[in-house]
This record gives sequence, C-alpha cells and structure tokens, in this order.
Amino acid sequence: MSYRLACNIASYGSYRENAFAHLQSLGVRYVEVPIPPKDQVNALEEALEQHNLTASTLMADCPLQEEDVAEKFHHALHVANRFGVGILFVSVNSKGITKEIAYERLRQVGDAAADHGVRIAVETHPDLANNGRVSKETMEAVDHPAVGINFDTANVLYYADGPTDTIEELKKTLPWVISVHLKDYSGTGPEQWAFPTLGQGHVNFREVFRLLEGRGYDGPVTLEIEGVQGEELSEEQMQERVAESVRYARSVLEEVG
Repeated sequence: MSYRLACNIASYGSYRENAFAHLQSLGVRYVEVPIPPKDQVNALEEALEQHNLTASTLMADCPLQEEDVAEKFHHALHVANRFGVGILFVSVNSKGITKEIAYERLRQVGDAAADHGVRIAVETHPDLANNGRVSKETMEAVDHPAVGINFDTANVLYYADGPTDTIEELKKTLPWVISVHLKDYSGTGPEQWAFPTLGQGHVNFREVFRLLEGRGYDGPVTLEIEGVQGEELSEEQMQERVAESVRYARSVLEEVG
C-alpha cells in the first residue's frame, strides 16, 4: 500500500524558516502546517508551490468551550477547500464544560466539515482522546462520519493510564483512525518528554503499518519529532534528525509494503 509520507512543520522546532526547502531536498512531497490567518493564505500557497509541496493535513483551532465553535470553524474549512485538503487536525478537550457538551459541539463541527467535504481528526490529547480507551469512548459518543482520530504513535504512551504499548492502543482506536502522526517514544514511563528520531524509541512502526494496511487505511502518515527534554540542537542537527526519520520511515514502509 502506498502512503503519503508527510512532515509536521513543528518537527523543525524554532528552525522553520528553511523547513520547506529541506523537505524538498529530501524528496518529501507532503507537509502538515497550521491554518494561516486570512492575510497569510496567499503567502503559504506560494511557498508550497515554490517547494513542490502539498498540504496533506492542516492544523486548526477548535475551542469546544465556545458555543459558536462550529461557526468560527468556517475559516479553516474554506482554507482546507482552497488547498484541496480533506483532513483538518484538531486538539480538543472538555475543560470547563461537560463531556456531553463537548461531544455535541464536535458533532456540530463535524456537520460543518461534512458540508465542505472535510473530515476532522482529533489528536491523541487529553481528555477526549489521550489513549485508545478514551478515543473509543469519544468516537462512539460523537458517532459522526466526519469526525475521526489522529492516532499519535507516541502520545498513547506519554498519556498511558497503565501498562500498554502502541499496538494495543491502536487496536482499540483503529476503526476511527483517519490520520496518523509517526512519533517515537523513548521514555521509561508516562509523561516523560522523550520523542527522539524515529527508530530510536519503543514504537513498533512495522506492526503499526501492518495494522493500518490490514484495515485498508489510505490517509497520510505524518512525521512529528518533538525532541527530548534538555537537548539543544543546532539547525543542522535538527534537519539531520528529520532526514534520519524520513529515511527510517521509508525503509519500514518499503519493508512492510
């Protein structure tokens, strides 16, 4: 199966100015970037075209605490349509509201997204999708065809609520996965900021891809490298970490596919 291998622009940390050029040099064709303000949409479009890159997913704000969240989401949906992007990545939580209200507002956002031919991918974050069990609970409660999960291969370990591994968490979530963050984890327990170069942690990426392929997954797989607490990397080192992760992901994809 052929996957769209992408890179989240945040993988470059504070060195994002040359990220597009570096990804182009690696032969990466897809990227995940934030929804730009209205006055910066043209500039993003030009930068992507200049570097032969396509946005595979866009990161959008989705504050469920605001009653008019679905209405405010229309800017993100219009940008997604302009860029031909079918998946908007969101991080949401029920802080300050009940989960029932959060579910209802996610359904409202899902309705708006469906009207634009777009799907919403809920990131693996507390408190609506921090692990497989909670993601399953949220998806069953929301029950909307335009709302799914962005499965983060490392966050399910960072936010683990007991002994587990990425594969067990993916199995719980698999029916709802519409996008994937490829991120490794080298921590010895939960909540350790330890997200190294792909292949240097505990995540079994080969089995991740086998499970995805078995389900017929056809969405993007996006590198997200958040680093290790305490490290200080130069731009050259940051770029090399991305390059090593791209090489590793490609080798695993070639082996599995």
